[in-house]
Amino acid sequence: MERKKILYISVNSKPEDLSASKTVARKLINTLLEKYEGFYVEEIDLYKEHIPRLEYQYFINKNAIIDEEKAKNLGEHEQKEIQRIRELCDQFASADAYVIAAPMWSLSFPAPLKEYIDCILQDQKTISFDDRDKPVGLLADKDKFAIYVQSSGGRIPMLLRPVMNKGIHYVESIFNLMGISKFENLLVDGTGYSEEEKNEAIERAEERISYIIDYIRFQL
Repeated sequence: MERKKILYISVNSKPEDLSASKTVARKLINTLLEKYEGFYVEEIDLYKEHIPRLEYQYFINKNAIIDEEKAKNLGEHEQKEIQRIRELCDQFASADAYVIAAPMWSLSFPAPLKEYIDCILQDQKTISFDDRDKPVGLLADKDKFAIYVQSSGGRIPMLLRPVMNKGIHYVESIFNLMGISKFENLLVDGTGYSEEEKNEAIERAEERISYIIDYIRFQL
């Protein structure tokens, strides 16, 4: 049986034992590994890994990174940055499933996730601009899925979630653009200000893990 990769993308500067989103994401991943034989995990912590800040000289045009021959005309630092962008793209594209763990910040997510998205959204890597009217996702060839784990201090009413969860909707639209249409969210709402509130929020979220995994399984 071919092994399948879960790419775990964490976007929280807190250690796992202090982070509600990371705690729930770890429980989710462990449950996925128990349920799906042949899956393994590759992790990238966007607060620890180097994520290049994009510069104009790295590209032929927006979202089209220059080829290796042209890169040789740049300095050593620029060449390393371009190589790192390629590595991030390849790592992302090769995954079969994605788990993202991030807190809600300012109705969105921490900045490293946006910088990461800018790196992986590259022409001929994850999208194609061959059809000039609109980009086409290149990751629809496999039956991939993604689960976004978001923690937030307050409990967001159902009616306000479309307005408040802007970060989730943005990431989902980017994944859809790349061809990954199976996207679910796991909310860790109401972490509050006390350890008791946080633990209760984690428990509520963990109760939904089996449901989400079963739902994704239904779609596979």
